[in-house]
Order: sequence, then structure tokens, then C-alpha cells
Amino acid sequence: MNIEIVNTGSELMLGRVLNTHQQWLCRRLADLGHVVTRQVAIADIGGEIQQAVREALSRADLVITTGGLGPTSDDITRELIAELLGRKLVENQDVLAHIENFFAKRGRPRPAKTSVETFVPEGALIFLNATGTAPGLAMKIGDRSWELGVGVKNSPSASSHLPSASQKWLVMLPGPPRELRPMFDDSVASLLKREFADEVFICHTLLTTGIGESRVQEFIEADLQPLVTRGLEVGYCARPGAVDVRLVASGAAAEKLVGEAEAVVQRILGENIFGRDDEEIEQVVVKLLAQRKKTLALAESCTGGLIANRITDVPGASDIFLGGVVSYANSVKEAFLGVHADTLRQHGAVSEAVAREMAIGAREKFGSDFAIAVTGIAGPSGGTADKPVGTVFIALASPGGVDVKKFLNVWERATFKQVTATQALDWLRRTVSA
Repeated sequence: MNIEIVNTGSELMLGRVLNTHQQWLCRRLADLGHVVTRQVAIADIGGEIQQAVREALSRADLVITTGGLGPTSDDITRELIAELLGRKLVENQDVLAHIENFFAKRGRPRPAKTSVETFVPEGALIFLNATGTAPGLAMKIGDRSWELGVGVKNSPSASSHLPSASQKWLVMLPGPPRELRPMFDDSVASLLKREFADEVFICHTLLTTGIGESRVQEFIEADLQPLVTRGLEVGYCARPGAVDVRLVASGAAAEKLVGEAEAVVQRILGENIFGRDDEEIEQVVVKLLAQRKKTLALAESCTGGLIANRITDVPGASDIFLGGVVSYANSVKEAFLGVHADTLRQHGAVSEAVAREMAIGAREKFGSDFAIAVTGIAGPSGGTADKPVGTVFIALASPGGVDVKKFLNVWERATFKQVTATQALDWLRRTVSA
């Protein structure tokens, strides 16, 4: 089945709003066994929207549009598609009742502009909006009238020569993610299961760190080649401090094929694999520490609390994370972590010696089993010949002592911090797992 998505909204084209639909919908559709073949984003311009939908319908079995169903002047998708398909807009009493109830529950008068949301294309299947007012819409389309363009599509003589086409579905969803996502899960997913045959599609992702993207491919490519000839698809995605290995297959043998591929990658990359699919390394670390009933403290300088932020994003982090110090200034390193003034004077804040004393101080201060310390030069200035921008020292204190590693992370500041945090968490993961 071919699926195309048309995301509408001038705010997307101006870069004012992140288009999260492109990732979320693709993932949800893939989980249901349907892979999106194409998607576009376009501004709220009548001709552009109609052209994009017309082209998508000419190729796809299912077209999903997002946005443009609300009550404001730039919400024009509903009207444009009704015009494109030659369908009248008719008032729907169920939608009207839903909108009136929506505002009544909140003790607010219904804005007059919401009346436009009660008009839907004739024959459309309606999805009432559990978290908003604009309904979602779905239409089964059995002809190819949209190919004629606006102004001639309703002419019988003009459309009679068109070849017949298999029925297609056009689904229109509201733009706000808080409205689109529950509507898709509650209504669209069941529509797909009812109208389209299930397709066996397996996609697993192994998450790695400590090896660059090209090296990951070099290590596993040859061993995966026999599986590729049998239908396996392999993809790679580099992220700050990590590389995803995507293993995909379709058909009756898909699960077995992907399982064999996972075993190959696991054998070759071993401990460089920290998780799979949607796992984050901080989730893995929190789980490992919780299983072993161990605790963690942090002393961060150049990462500015990012490691603590990532750890505390994980539910249950309070069971293992005692606290941390963002010791950006040398005076804080001395006062709160017990770093010696002589150490700072002799070696500088960015040094193995200071990282070591920071980790020892954090572990003693909080009474934790493990402590991580990071100190480095995020840039763009501050580097020297001996310590260029990107230099970072990570220390890990444990019951067995303290070790320090030096890295050179030559990235802009935000990526430098993410990569450094991932390196620290990965080192802790490997240590706790050993």
C-alpha cells in the first residue's frame, strides 16, 4: 500500500513550529505495518494545497493531510479539498453538539467562528475531536475527478473519459499534536485495520555508541550481506554520540530475517550496543543502577547539568540519583566538591587531576556508590595548543577507585554537551554492567 502525507501550515514553512507529525505518523503507521512512501509540507495557500493533494491521490492508496481544519481564516484545507473533490459542505449536527458541549463543560461561550467547523464534505466519515473542536474527516474516493483540476471536475463530459481507479482513502486530521495523536490512535488506526489488509512489516533498531557511523557499517556490512540478498534492509542514523542500526524486512519471513540480523549485529558490536528501538541510554543506566540497588551523584562543569537533566527525565530516577553540583566556577569546585586550590592552579580547571578530585568530592559529599564528573572546553573560544576547544575530561568514581578518560569532542556547544553526556553515561553503563 502506498501512503502519502500532506502537512499544511505556513508556520511550518517559516520554521516557527517543528513538524513533529512527519516523525510521529510515520512511526505509528509503520507499527501498523504500513510504510509511508512520501510526504510533503506546504504553506496555507489554496492552489498549493489542492495541487499537493491532487498529486498524492494520483499515486497513493491512502493520503493523510494534517492541519487546516480549525476555525480561523488560515484554516482552509477542509474547503479546498471539498472543492477539489466536487463535494458540498453540509452542516453536521453531531459536530455542532460536540462543539457546544466542549465549551459548555469549560463554562465558556462558544465562539461564533467555530461554526465553520460544523460543515463537513458530503459523505465524509467524521472523527469527533476528544481534545479539541475541529473534527477529523475520512473519505473513500472511487473516481479520479481530482485529476481534472478545479473548475472542470464536476462536468460529466469532462470526466467520462477517465479510466476507473481502485478506491482510495483520504484522511484529514487536525494540526495540533494533542488533537491529532489521540484521534489517529482512537479512530484512524481502526479504519486502516478495517479497510486495508495487514502487511507484515518488522523494523527493529539497535542503538550503539562509541563507534562512528561509517565504522559501524564497515564492521557489520559483510556479515549482513547474505541476509540482505534474502530481503533484509539495513539503515544507519547518526545522532550526537550514538549510531542507530535499523533492520527492516517485510513478508512472511520478516520476523525470522530481522532476528537473524539482530544476532549478527549483537555478535559483532557487542557492548557498543546500549539498547534497542526507543530506549535512551539514560533509561538503560537508571534501570541498571536500580536493579543493582546502586546510587549516583554528579559533578558537572561543561555540561551545565545536562547529565542530571537526562537522568531525571527517566521515571524512577529518584531511586538511584542522589543529587549533583553544577560547578561551573572554580570557587564552586573548591567550596562544594573539595577540589584543591593547588590542583586548579597547577593543572587548570580542565584537567585530569581536577576531574578526579571533582568525582571524589561528589561521591563523598552525597554518599553515593558512583559519581561522574565532567570538565571541558565547550568553545567556541577558550582553547589552547595543549587543550584545544572540545577537550573534556570525564571521571568516574566507584567503590573500586577513580578513573579518568580524556576525549576531544569538536562540535558546537549544544552537540558538545550532548556527546559528552552520552560518553559519561555510556562509561557508567559499561562499568555497572561488568
